[in-house]
Amino acid sequence: MMTCVALLRGVNVAGKKKIGMPELVRSCEALGFSEVRSYLQSGNLVFVAQGTASEIAAALKARIAQDFGHEVEVLVLPADELEQVLGANPLQGQEEKFCHATFMFRHVPETRFSELALPLAEGEKAVLVGRAVLLHCPHGYAKSKLNTRYFETHLGIPATSRNLRTVRALRDLSAPKAK
Repeated sequence: MMTCVALLRGVNVAGKKKIGMPELVRSCEALGFSEVRSYLQSGNLVFVAQGTASEIAAALKARIAQDFGHEVEVLVLPADELEQVLGANPLQGQEEKFCHATFMFRHVPETRFSELALPLAEGEKAVLVGRAVLLHCPHGYAKSKLNTRYFETHLGIPATSRNLRTVRALRDLSAPKAK
């Protein structure tokens, strides 16, 4: 059994692919996941499950299609991967509201990432940490060219992004409870 974090891509964005979090929690519990918790209304989940991350993601994706009628990409990460990303965060000291993480659905070789001609605006930074690209966008994520679509297009790998506050909250939500 492992504690997992699931990031659902494109759920409840601009009124599309609406899924209520209480209903999503029930769907996860029906799959046999335990300690299921949701964070915000954006398809962020924490739970305990058995199997590999890819098996769990496939089961959750199929269940969402069955229960809600939506095709949704699902990235499942072992909870300790969030801790590793945050612990290795080279953007420490930057104002957190301007920091984001784009999680790739597969690992990206450092050499491939370093070959990208990143369209960095003044003050922007992008650093690969594991399968996450950590971004500092001081002019706002919405104004940056370093969005999810950019990385998907240039790396050929599906991705989903979260602000660093959400990543930190999911890490905290997935932390073992003191007994």
